[in-house]
Amino acid sequence: MKEEIKGKKVSVVMPAYNCAAYIEQAVQSVQKQQVDWELIIVDDASTDMTETVVKSYLADERIQYYRNKQNMGVSYSRNLGVSKAAGKYVAYLDADDWWEEDKLEKQVALMEEKQAVLCYTGRELFRDDGTALKKQLHVKETVSYTELLRGNVIACSSVLMKREAAQEFPMSHDEYHEDYMTWLLCLKKYGQACGIDEPLLCYRLSQEGKSRNRIKSAYMTYGMHRLMGKNAVQALYYTGCHLINAVRKYK
Repeated sequence: MKEEIKGKKVSVVMPAYNCAAYIEQAVQSVQKQQVDWELIIVDDASTDMTETVVKSYLADERIQYYRNKQNMGVSYSRNLGVSKAAGKYVAYLDADDWWEEDKLEKQVALMEEKQAVLCYTGRELFRDDGTALKKQLHVKETVSYTELLRGNVIACSSVLMKREAAQEFPMSHDEYHEDYMTWLLCLKKYGQACGIDEPLLCYRLSQEGKSRNRIKSAYMTYGMHRLMGKNAVQALYYTGCHLINAVRKYK
């Protein structure tokens, strides 16, 4: 079984912006994965030492590095990474997060078993300085489009999806929840995603993160639903559900 898993190449897409203090831990967690992988790092015109740190890892031929000439945003950077991907699957990993070493192995095995288009995992929460909060966020074994409308349970850095689906549903609109919108569009077409209720993602909480500011997050959620064709009443309803789930998640 493990030999079969190792033959399924995973393209890890990592957008990076001014993350010199964090990115080594992220890169090293990819290097520990027990599957055939490539890592595509897209530097979104960082002004710190991110480029220097990343270039110290380029002796590993599995790692590719691209740098945007100007700051283009996370959606553009992730989409550029996907365009360079050669794997059967695409995994997203933000440069300030990291993985447990069996994360991709378990996800590939489940996706092959279920013939799923998208897989997500649970996560453990860490402070900005990397110390553990001793809190885990659990996930269900499956989530449908209808369920996902009521709140995003899919952490971007936990996602493994078929490359064709990542290409079919590129991320856009950084002013909203660009990753959440992609998961919704994907599930609207393909049905449900499968989950692994284990903290295979180590998730760093940033005080500047979009989801941490609940007022800003609510505004972005409402705008996203309107952009996706929901009327004002529907958008308000789903935004309310999102806020309730956010309070439960981070209380």
